[in-house]
Amino acid sequence: MDIYQFAIRPLFFNLLKADPEWLHQQTIRSLNWLSQTGTYPPGSWLNHRLQQSLCLYDSRLEQNLFGLKFPNPLGLAAGFDKDGVAANIWPSLGFGFAELGTVTFHPQPGNPRPRLFRLPLDKAALNRMGFNNSGAAAMAARLSLEKQKLRLIPIGINLGKSKVTPLEAAAQDYLDSFRLLKDLGDYFVVNVSSPNTPGLRSLQDAAMLGAILELLQIENTAQKPIFVKIAPDLEWEAIADIITLAKTYQLAGIIATNTTISRDKLKTQVIEQTGKSPQSEAGGISGEPLRDRSTEVIRFIWQQTQGQIPIIGVGGIFSPEDAWEKIIAGASLIQVYTGWIYEGPLMVSRILKGLLSHLEQSGLNSISEAVGLEAKSKA
Repeated sequence: MDIYQFAIRPLFFNLLKADPEWLHQQTIRSLNWLSQTGTYPPGSWLNHRLQQSLCLYDSRLEQNLFGLKFPNPLGLAAGFDKDGVAANIWPSLGFGFAELGTVTFHPQPGNPRPRLFRLPLDKAALNRMGFNNSGAAAMAARLSLEKQKLRLIPIGINLGKSKVTPLEAAAQDYLDSFRLLKDLGDYFVVNVSSPNTPGLRSLQDAAMLGAILELLQIENTAQKPIFVKIAPDLEWEAIADIITLAKTYQLAGIIATNTTISRDKLKTQVIEQTGKSPQSEAGGISGEPLRDRSTEVIRFIWQQTQGQIPIIGVGGIFSPEDAWEKIIAGASLIQVYTGWIYEGPLMVSRILKGLLSHLEQSGLNSISEAVGLEAKSKA
């Protein structure tokens, strides 16, 4: 029996109606404690129990991509561990990689509360957090202390623009963060697609994004893999422009996608905390409503590049079928956040077991053979 789905989630979501952001903070505090004490009793015992219950190791799920080894294709998306306080615990929860941030050069409190809402009828969340974080210097100091520990999975760092920085100075702002963190992350993500920082999505324009990528790659002497994370709401022509930029600046790949500003087909009529409809509330929607659109974007990028640019697929993954759909559409790796909140810790091993079943049913020997299978089978 999944105690999270049958007891813990109903208790906090329905009975106590716990504020989503408060609950998130308590979870992060607990994971931070476990991350710090994982090698000493009782933390070491609990860490071992987590690994036994939540981790699944199988060579068929392993991949070597852009110079990094991924024990499985399922990662934690950016936004959960904004300050990297639990970086060492994510392998014990079964993840094949984890993305920290979004972090900005300047520390910032984010948008006014309330700013995070659950939409249970839609298996979704609405957030307008606004890149609340302690800043790149604080993350760098924290990760530097952890650098001596054995890193079991790749750790990415998601970079955003500071709210106080004018759009015309955005490239320098991203560069300042990258300089502080470039030796501490295994890969980096340029986030120009959050809807919650004024004007940020305009940085997806080819000229503005190109200026950011050019500065970063000049600084990137160690040739760390750099990705760009795009919005699901872009027109196909704009996505094609970003694909061109990815080739021009030799990016490691594209992350598809961030949250959506679309409110189409939502079942939720009123958000309980505010008494307003989702249509009248600012912010991005994540979870199940995003699933199909993010997969469409993955499919488009794969088709436009003939699979030559790696894709990290994120948006609306709750089940093995959701994960498989994104992989065969063209995603080499996938990420979860909202689905993990709804489904609980056992979700990771359930998805990995399901992916192995899909491999067996398809007569494949490794997850890498499944990437883009949908397009390959039509060729």
